[in-house]
Amino acid sequence: MSGIQRPRDVHELIRVLPDVPVLRDRCRALAALEVLMGGGYGRYYDYDPAWGPGVEAALMNNGSGDEYAILFTPDGVFGRGFDHESWMSPYTNEDMALWPGLVDTLPEVFRPQLEEPAFCDEHIQVATVVFWRETADTAWRAGPVEIPTDADDGTSHLFHVLAAGTPDAYADFAEHYYEREIDLDAVRHVFALRPLTEAVVKALNPGADLAGVAKAVAGTGYPVAA
Repeated sequence: MSGIQRPRDVHELIRVLPDVPVLRDRCRALAALEVLMGGGYGRYYDYDPAWGPGVEAALMNNGSGDEYAILFTPDGVFGRGFDHESWMSPYTNEDMALWPGLVDTLPEVFRPQLEEPAFCDEHIQVATVVFWRETADTAWRAGPVEIPTDADDGTSHLFHVLAAGTPDAYADFAEHYYEREIDLDAVRHVFALRPLTEAVVKALNPGADLAGVAKAVAGTGYPVAA
C-alpha cells in the first residue's frame, strides 16, 4: 500500500490504533463501504451494533480462512485476529494451544470473549493476534508474545486498512479487491460518517438498489439520512 506502513505485528498495531471512539467510527465506515460496494452476504468488513447484550462487533472475513473480530463491550474492547497460514496458529502444534504469551496477561473480563464459540473450532481457541483495552486504560495492550523471526502473526494483512484508517487506504484495498476504480471523494464522505446520499451510493455502486442499500447500511449503525 503506497505511502502507508503496515504494522508488522500486534506490538506495532497497538501503538498505532486510535482511541476507542475513533476506532469504532472507522469500523462502521468500513462496514458501510462494504455494503455500498456490493459486498452482500459474506462481507469482507461488517459491523453488528447488537452482536450480544451490550456488545457491538466489528468483523472482517476474507473468505479464505483469515478473520478478525473487535468487540466493544461495557468492560472495554477486545480484539482478536486469525491468520490461518501463520506459524503461530494453534493448528501448528500438537496440543492445539494458543501461541505462548498471546493471552497470558489478558484481563479476566475478556476471557469470555476469548472463549466465545464463534471464535473457536469446537474446543480449540483460534487466534494469532490478541489485543485489548479496558475502560480505564489509557492505551491498547497485548500479551508478552514473542513473534518468531521466520514467521508473523498475520497483523500486516489482517489489520492494515483499519490501522491506516484513511480513505486512501480503503480505496487502495478496494481497487484491488473489487478490481474497479473507486471514487475517492465518495469514500471520504463515508469515512467522515456523513449522512448517506443517493449521489454517494451511485458513485460507489451505480447499479445499487437505493432502498436495499440504505437498510443494510443502517444496520451497521451508520447514519443514512439527514
